[in-house]
This record gives sequence, structure tokens and C-alpha cells, in this order.
Amino acid sequence: MATTNIGKTKRSTDDLIDDAVNRQQDWLENRRTFTRKFLQRFNVFKKPEEKIATETPEKKSRNKAVLRAYWFPIVCALLVVLIAVFVMLFKINAPVKVIAPSVPEPIIRSVKNTEKQTTPSFDLVRIEKTGNIIVAGRNVRESNISVVINKKIVATEHTNKDGEFVYAPNDALKPGNYVISLIDSDKNIKSADSVFVYISEQGYRNSVSLLMTKNGSKVMQAPVLMDGDLIVSKIDYMDNGRMVVTGKALPRLRVSLTLNDEYIGFARVSDYKNFGLGADVGKLESGKEYKLNIRLHDGEGTTIANVEHSFVMPEMTGDDDTFYTVRRGDCLWIIARNFLRRGILFTMIAERNNIKNPDLIFPEQNLQIPVK
Repeated sequence: MATTNIGKTKRSTDDLIDDAVNRQQDWLENRRTFTRKFLQRFNVFKKPEEKIATETPEKKSRNKAVLRAYWFPIVCALLVVLIAVFVMLFKINAPVKVIAPSVPEPIIRSVKNTEKQTTPSFDLVRIEKTGNIIVAGRNVRESNISVVINKKIVATEHTNKDGEFVYAPNDALKPGNYVISLIDSDKNIKSADSVFVYISEQGYRNSVSLLMTKNGSKVMQAPVLMDGDLIVSKIDYMDNGRMVVTGKALPRLRVSLTLNDEYIGFARVSDYKNFGLGADVGKLESGKEYKLNIRLHDGEGTTIANVEHSFVMPEMTGDDDTFYTVRRGDCLWIIARNFLRRGILFTMIAERNNIKNPDLIFPEQNLQIPVK
């Protein structure tokens, strides 16, 4: 008995699958047919006559449709091929031309010594404990330089590659005044500056060296009052009767001051080894000799160093003071030694003339000296 699908309106799943498979196979067959015809059309081994003979009006219309659809990619491919051929034929095989820049002929010139011309100069002049001096300076490198003391050549030294030299004689100089200058032995050039040296009979502590320039003089080594670790660098006596002593010592110790064995004050040394001690001593009598003692004490109060300084108080005459015109080579220390008998009292002249830097005074400067 035949089976009937009465009342069924839906298609079965098998039918749907079969229809999909059939449509896919038809699509693939159409693609294979189109591809085969397209390749046959570009078959270079086939004779043109055969192509023309086998072409039908239907095929011609299909070929035109293919050209209309793919004309742009075909043109691009042909352009790429043409460019590649052009590069290979004309660029690679073409000779490469190298244009070298023109180089001017070398100019031969004589080499001149461009080293800056300098005159001999001083770096330091120091008086040692033994009375010997040390002179250090500079000039043109690898040159000969002569040391002149009191207008007499005493030695000739040779500068190193940096232009530096040192002169240190074995024999000590006798107490007195000396003027030291330098001469470039190779070029006969004299130093613009000179150094005045005073060697005291009391030793190097009271000696001094001064650099004398055309603009004034400057202290290179000042006299020193010292005993062991106690160094007194300056003693000031002011018009208001106050005395100030400054110097260096061991940090955190105590420094005391006595005048004619009368205690007048003390101060503590800072962590940087500096101390400043000031006290009112009243008016000191002119022409009278005084003895000043600066003592350094340890933690228990014991004196471990003592600097004694004796001086005669000059007469302070106010408006009747002497006036002195500074000459080349002068310094306050020498002026104080000549007028006040002690070079250490140069600060009195500096204070009277409001000089901020006692190490520097100038020629033709008019100084007021507090003595008759």
C-alpha cells in the first residue's frame, strides 16, 4: 500500500540538505567552467586561427564582459611589468657617474709660534724658619729665567712644560732688605713686578715679603706672632681705648689677654680655630712701653702657649698727625715700622685712613700717620 504524506506541508530535513548540496555543486561546476574558459582564452600555445575559428558570438560577449570587469587589475599588472623591465634594462646596466668635489691646492705656510708672549711673574716668595727663601713663579714653558736679587743675577732656572719654576738656595740670606726681580734669559724680558723682602734679626716670624706692582703693593708673607699652636695675626688699638686681638689656635680652648701683667679678658676658640678677643684698656700713655701677653690654656686652665708683644705707644695727636704720600713699593707694614717702630701696628694707620684692605695701598695715596 502506498504511503502518502497527507496533511504534511513542511519539507523534510533530508530534502533541504539535498537541495543545498545540489546548489553548491552547481555553483562549483559553474566556477570550474568559467575558470577553464578564462585560462583557455589566455593560452599562448594555441594558434590565433583556432581561437578565431572556435569563438562564437556567445563567447565574444562573455569575453567582453570579463574585460569590462577585470580591466583595471590587468592594466596595473602590465604597468608593474613595464616598470620592472625598465629598471632592469636602463638602471642596472647604465654606467654610474661619480662626480668628485673639487679640492683646492694645499697652501703651504710657515708655522709660527702662537704661544702667547708673557713676562715672568711671581707666584710666591716665602721666608723659611732657617732664613732661606723660596721663590716660585712662571714664564713661557721650557724657557730659561734668571733670578735677580739687589740687581745681581744669583741663579738661572728652567721652566717646566707648564711654565713653572722654583728657586730655593741652600744659603740663608742675612738680615736686611732685598729686592727680587726676574728676567727671561732667552728673550731678555724683565718682570713687570718685583718683590721686596725684609728679613728680621728676630727671625722669620718678624720678616715680611711684599709684591710691588704698578698699582700698589700686596703682602705675600706677613710677620707672625706665634708660639706652638697659638698664632696672633692682628693687634688693634682704637681711639676709644679698646684693644682687639685676633688669631688662630686649637679649637674650643681658652685664650686670655693681659696688659702689663694685668688680666683684661678671655675668649673661646671656635671650631674653625679662629678667635677674637676685645677689651677696654683705657687710654694708653704716649711714649710709654707696654707688654701684651696672649696665652692659650688647656681644659684645666694650664698655659700651654704664650705670645708676648712689647711696644711703645706712639703719641696720638689728632689734627697734628703726620701725612705721608705712598710711593711705589710701600706697604702699611713698612710705614708702621718706620713711623710707629713696630710693623705689627699697621692696623692703626689703616683705621685712621679707613682702609678696608690693609694689604693693598696705591702710589700717590695720602695717608695720615698718628704720630708727630
